[in-house]
Amino acid sequence: MSSMWLQEKSSQDVGDYLKSDDRIIIPVGSTEQHGSFAPLGTDTYVAATLAEEASARAGVLTSPPLWFGWSPHHLVRPGTISIRAEVLIEVLSDVIKSLADHGFRKFVIINGHRIVNISWMQIAAERAQRELKVKVVIFDPAYMSKEIVKELGFGPIGHAEEIEISHMLYRYPDLVDIKKARDNPHKARHLYHLDPHDPRDTLCYIPATREDLNEIYKKTGDTVGGTPTESSAEKGKKYHDHLVGRLVEVLDQLKE
Repeated sequence: MSSMWLQEKSSQDVGDYLKSDDRIIIPVGSTEQHGSFAPLGTDTYVAATLAEEASARAGVLTSPPLWFGWSPHHLVRPGTISIRAEVLIEVLSDVIKSLADHGFRKFVIINGHRIVNISWMQIAAERAQRELKVKVVIFDPAYMSKEIVKELGFGPIGHAEEIEISHMLYRYPDLVDIKKARDNPHKARHLYHLDPHDPRDTLCYIPATREDLNEIYKKTGDTVGGTPTESSAEKGKKYHDHLVGRLVEVLDQLKE
């Protein structure tokens, strides 16, 4: 498949593309700790790999990934870079405005950083649609995979659990040392669950504190929420293929 990364094209290439297409993908993730066994860039890698394959299939350009997200709770472990949500709103808004200035009118933002990124991405998307008169779609793997996660036997959404680690094992196996993984199964809490798919009553999510994650680290020796030892590349492939297929459908709808 030929590359559709914007940063690998010339300005002339982009101008030629815009003569017949005004769609573009923007992958957004984070750089934050993912336990002792997975890379800091996990959230960005999973967004970028979906963008790369779907864009090649649909012939749609993809912007460079945004490698930073809102990760204040993950600063408990070394390497995490957290950008304030209000700053990220401005960054994403400027990215969309820059591209809109050249003629892009339909944007698909892929969120690799779970529910933590969604609030500020929604604010930036609403502003872009209102002020720039463009169309913005937020493609979130957690929401878009609802119909397949039970089939694959995945547990609830957490952090560095079997869902995203299976995806990483399929697409970037050399970056994961699964032998180091330690489980930290979700504990039931009355009226609340991190996973918005959970049918129990749920209070809206707020990022944990560093103190919360430090307690998990002291008790388990890692900062994981879920059961990464149950990850597999086979499940990761089915998950990836499902999401890529859905992303291509979204891109096709925008073309129509």
